[in-house]
Amino acid sequence: MLDVIAIAKLSLPAGLSGHEPVLSVVSLPFNPIRLLLLVAWFYLCVYLVQRANFSPLVPKAYRIYANVLTLLTGPALLLTLFIIDTAKKTRENRESFFDTLKQQVRSALAAIHSVRSEPQQDDSAIHLLDTSGRTLDQIYGHGDAKHEDAKFLALTESTIADALDRRASDILIDPKDEATYTVRLRIDGVLRMVSELKADACRAVINSIKAISGMDISERRRPQDGGFMAKKGDAAASFRVASAGVLNGEKLSIRVLNKDAGSSKLTDLGFTQKQYAVIQNALKKPAGMILICGPTGSGKTTTLYAMLSDIDRLTRNVITVEDPIEAVLPEASQIEINPKADITFAKTLRSVLRQDPDVICVGEIRDEETAEIALRAAQTGHLVLATIHCDSHATALIRLLDLGVSPLLLSTGLNLIVSQRLVRCLCERCRKPAKLSDSQLDRLGRKGYDPSEVFEAVGCRRCDGTGYFGRTAICDLMIVDDSLKAEIAGNESLVARLRTEGSHKGISGLRRDGLRKVTAGVTTLEELKRVVG
Repeated sequence: MLDVIAIAKLSLPAGLSGHEPVLSVVSLPFNPIRLLLLVAWFYLCVYLVQRANFSPLVPKAYRIYANVLTLLTGPALLLTLFIIDTAKKTRENRESFFDTLKQQVRSALAAIHSVRSEPQQDDSAIHLLDTSGRTLDQIYGHGDAKHEDAKFLALTESTIADALDRRASDILIDPKDEATYTVRLRIDGVLRMVSELKADACRAVINSIKAISGMDISERRRPQDGGFMAKKGDAAASFRVASAGVLNGEKLSIRVLNKDAGSSKLTDLGFTQKQYAVIQNALKKPAGMILICGPTGSGKTTTLYAMLSDIDRLTRNVITVEDPIEAVLPEASQIEINPKADITFAKTLRSVLRQDPDVICVGEIRDEETAEIALRAAQTGHLVLATIHCDSHATALIRLLDLGVSPLLLSTGLNLIVSQRLVRCLCERCRKPAKLSDSQLDRLGRKGYDPSEVFEAVGCRRCDGTGYFGRTAICDLMIVDDSLKAEIAGNESLVARLRTEGSHKGISGLRRDGLRKVTAGVTTLEELKRVVG
């Protein structure tokens, strides 16, 4: 103790007495602020290593090197990769660097927010359900599926999810040979190959889809039909499935039902102002038939629903007869056809006429009885909307006459025929002015079209390299006026004349409407030729 006091006295500055109180200032060997910054930098680097390990910016093969560099450089590496990725997307999407940078920052913030507020259940996962609401796990009877089963169920769900993400209208699973199956998607009306699967894996996928669709998985030769639903968060989609035994295995066709058809508007489908006015005038009439014709996949059902959406369903009793019901229409009575239960179009139409309808919608005219009942309903004070599979309005008349409908009934019941097709729209991000040949310029000039606004497809990331995104309708309208009614009712040579020249005239009308969209920069000459010919 005395030694300590002696040492303290020796350390006092000159002029100070050892008996006076002294506060000794001890200097630390480190700066505490710098230590805190060092610790914060260390934990930041560790956190960024974790982010880099799961970042899509870093390829899997180089993630170990990226982790080491991130530990040494901190956020510098990720910031460099972020700028490189932004520059690449700017070049692909043909947008300004700062617009792309804003989108990237928003996406990053949304991803961070979703990680922080991630619920216990993954709402982004897709769940396949049968008509009673059971999942695949419940159908197979094992919530804790075996590894192989879980892998095939996940492959089934990812196939459906990929089709929905790509806006596909159909999914086709076909055997290529005994060892390989192909999966193709119909996007904007065109089939694209998306993957090839081994036969064993694809058979398991087919069995899963058949099981969820209420089909017999042991039956691989006879054709079967079914349906299922898919849920992804709050969104839902319905599917119609058909199977058939083919060479080397079993073929599966899945139609994605248009869930947005009920919200479609005529103004959004691509009709011109004049065409829209004609359709509106026909919809306001208390009676008569509006017939929509076109081949499979020409958008007839969407147009039908758009017409029904423009009708005041609160003041008019609207009843639809469909096979199947593709979208829900509020304030409308929708009836689904079921041939197995002997619920046919003709029998349902007869019962509908006793339910005081103002507007009757017939999903498709397939036989003489349905056509006759629908036309008689149009003749007796009901507005009837119907579709029929035909190439043009002329062939629609021929089809109805060939079904056995009397010319007098046809002339008195029919008001308007809409013949339509769907053409793909150009991607607005990557389209460029087209280089037209001299013959094309001359042809467009002679027909009175301006070729300066003609574009061609290029392809970018947004449109999946096709140059097209979405579709629009081209149509030709035939107003059945008094003179045409008289010609249909009294001229027996009308059918022969329609057979020779009617179809050509109908296609010409579609081509004229298509050329207007080509010269407006909506689609291309190649797409118009593919659809119309």
